[in-house]
Amino acid sequence: MRRVGYVLGNGTSRKKFDLNKLKDREIVYACNAVYREFLPNKLIAVDPKMVHEIVAARAQFETEVWTNYNKAYDEYVGLNYFSPSKGWSSGPTALLRACLDGCQTIYILGFDYVGLQGGRKVNNIYAGTPNYKQAHEPATYYGNWLRQTETILRDHSDREFVRVVGKKDYNPNNFNNFNNYKTISYKEFEECLDK
Repeated sequence: MRRVGYVLGNGTSRKKFDLNKLKDREIVYACNAVYREFLPNKLIAVDPKMVHEIVAARAQFETEVWTNYNKAYDEYVGLNYFSPSKGWSSGPTALLRACLDGCQTIYILGFDYVGLQGGRKVNNIYAGTPNYKQAHEPATYYGNWLRQTETILRDHSDREFVRVVGKKDYNPNNFNNFNNYKTISYKEFEECLDK
């Protein structure tokens, strides 16, 4: 039986999806502030401000928390460190963690890459909350996220990556060059979950 993983980014495309539908799934990976509303099996955070918040909330005692080593964390207990660290962003790092954990089919939600309104506004569910940009601020440049994701698609050609998207979501052309990558709608994804 194929091991299935679910990797959650925090792009607004997943805003209407009820994360509780993944509660009993095999293994769910998620990034940063998602713990405020949903506890995945593995929480990935590489931004030190976000790690400090997670530790202050004691979330590392409720789920596995993965990050890059930082001397500022020496007093913290319960964190897991990537070894070696690639120095990547949280989303691609979560995707890589799913590969390293042996997931053969990986569903990807909330990896929107581009900002809202043509990049003029940040595209993140948690915009305007602590440790995030304000909703009116410009989006972060997404080129690194694309390159990191492409590296994973290339280096893990034996895995199946299924990105769940809305009708108007950005679909990077380069991703379509990989035979192990495809997109499905949220409706199709929910049908998969019902099987």
